[in-house]
Amino acid sequence: MNLDIAAVRAALTPERPAVHWRGRWHPYAEMNERANRLAARLHALGLGRFDRVAILAHNHLAHLDLVLATAKAGVVYAPVNHRLSPVELRAVFGLLRPRLLLHDAANAEAAAATGGPTVALEDYDDWLGEHPAAPDPAVGPDHPQMILLTGGTTGLPKGAVIPYRQIAFNAVNTVFSWGLRDDDCVIQATPCFHAALNVFTTPLYHLGGRVVLAERFEPGAYLATAQELGATIAFMVPTMFAMLGEHPDFDGADLSRVRWAISGGAPCPDPVRERFARRGVRFRQGYGLTEAGVNCFAITPEAAERKPWSVGRPVLHARAEVRRHDGSACAPDEIGELTLHGPHVFSGYFEAPDATAAVLRDGWLSTGDLARVDADGDFAIVGRRKEMFISGGENVYPIEIENACYDHPGVAECAVVGVADGRWGEVGLLVAVARPGAELDGDGLRAHLRERLAAFKVPKHVRLVSELPKTAAGKVVRDALREDFATTPVPVADVPRSTRENQT
Repeated sequence: MNLDIAAVRAALTPERPAVHWRGRWHPYAEMNERANRLAARLHALGLGRFDRVAILAHNHLAHLDLVLATAKAGVVYAPVNHRLSPVELRAVFGLLRPRLLLHDAANAEAAAATGGPTVALEDYDDWLGEHPAAPDPAVGPDHPQMILLTGGTTGLPKGAVIPYRQIAFNAVNTVFSWGLRDDDCVIQATPCFHAALNVFTTPLYHLGGRVVLAERFEPGAYLATAQELGATIAFMVPTMFAMLGEHPDFDGADLSRVRWAISGGAPCPDPVRERFARRGVRFRQGYGLTEAGVNCFAITPEAAERKPWSVGRPVLHARAEVRRHDGSACAPDEIGELTLHGPHVFSGYFEAPDATAAVLRDGWLSTGDLARVDADGDFAIVGRRKEMFISGGENVYPIEIENACYDHPGVAECAVVGVADGRWGEVGLLVAVARPGAELDGDGLRAHLRERLAAFKVPKHVRLVSELPKTAAGKVVRDALREDFATTPVPVADVPRSTRENQT
């Protein structure tokens, strides 16, 4: 397996545009040269095999330089979420112990507080300089290429150790199973500091496609860039798709070259999908997690429209099973835990053997996600195992309620969590965001849900808020909803909307 993908692509397609950054295309040959210079600079500083190099910055070309330089210098790419608090950052740097930290101007103060060697990205190109080439670090497929922090919402995030084989097989799985082409173009508008970088950017780099690196997401700029540079695939989190669909330029934008769209972090609500469908953009459901590569299933647009609840079937080099608590396979349509196996599965958590042993058994990854597979072999994600709650002895899956809630024309976003109840043990709390100009009330939402769900699934409590708390990856922080309810546990379905909106 040739791990120096920058050198391979430079040999195959040297003049082809690879990455668009700050107004111009950087061809594959130039990207390889940048990675060579970075590897040489790191070697000159005494960095080598398995040394962590962290980067604390918004999207920047240096992220990709560092990813491509790993195989040349042997260092490990360790991006850090710049949205973390100072306390969280100190804990993360204590875990990773990077030998070097790259940072942008917005994060200069946080970088200085780490006390370690830093490089400002404003001086980055001059800092690279010219140095003798780094020697071959002799890294192999199972050596670490990245450490990506998992999106924990409480406590210190775990560092998922990503070997070279995971990046390579994720590229193969994505290219062949999703049908990527070398003329495809994607805008990397989600942050580079988490696994979203491996959804399309690293696969397209293996293929020889084009990636547009957006420093930050702004809906109007995204629409203009998609038209100007010919984006063929749209990948964002649901909130970003919603913002795009609500932008005044959306209806007039030329999206004819977009072959399909896919939502990361969480399924895209039906109203948002329908808005894009009216513009001719088809959605496909995806599923992945940092620990497995990150694209684990594939589905065609036609199948996605027939089965909007399904993520399809396992990708080329992957196996998936839905299992009961005792490890036996579930029957068709029986809900159990999704487990995954294949070369795209990670090595384990950095310096956390107990956490690794809890999820990796005999090469199988326990995802913690609840799923079911129908008689046709199509998988559906029901929700997180820890999100399921039991009300009056009945299992309740929040995603089922949320999907029904999205059928309401006035709902922009929603989330359901289980909260304590003296009679039923737990009951549902529905927290919803109204679409602009729409009027919502708790009784109306419950009536809407009673027409679609069994009575025990209909949430007892409803709160309307202006926005849902989310992680940097766009996932709802459900613990925050529970904590807020615990501190102000008064039902608010009949409280005037102006009051309800302030109860986030």
